[in-house]
Amino acid sequence: MLGGKETMATVAVKDLNAAKRFYEGTLGLKQVDAQEQEALTYQAGSAKILVYRSQYAGSNKATAATWVIGKEMEKVVQGLRGKGVAFEHYKLPGLTLKGDIHEGGGMKAAWFKDPDGNIHALVSG
Repeated sequence: MLGGKETMATVAVKDLNAAKRFYEGTLGLKQVDAQEQEALTYQAGSAKILVYRSQYAGSNKATAATWVIGKEMEKVVQGLRGKGVAFEHYKLPGLTLKGDIHEGGGMKAAWFKDPDGNIHALVSG
């Protein structure tokens, strides 16, 4: 039923102006739509991310969006770090932390938060 349909990540934020600065300025996303100061839609590769105003912003303790980076993991992590992004470090079974990148089982992953505390993952995919 939904297998052939597109999906998008949906991320709650408290302050759309701060979110706009982060998602456009820091992450380099292009805004493709806005809904009356309550939501912004960004293009991310062939997918989209809906960033919307909510009183529940940042309350999710799990990953909200995952970015498939491929072989550019180190370059992307370094670039984001250069823009002030702080990466999260987790103790995860089977993964070893090397700098800001978790490695193991042939994959690499890194996690960071947006200004509201929403968790984003980068994976080597």
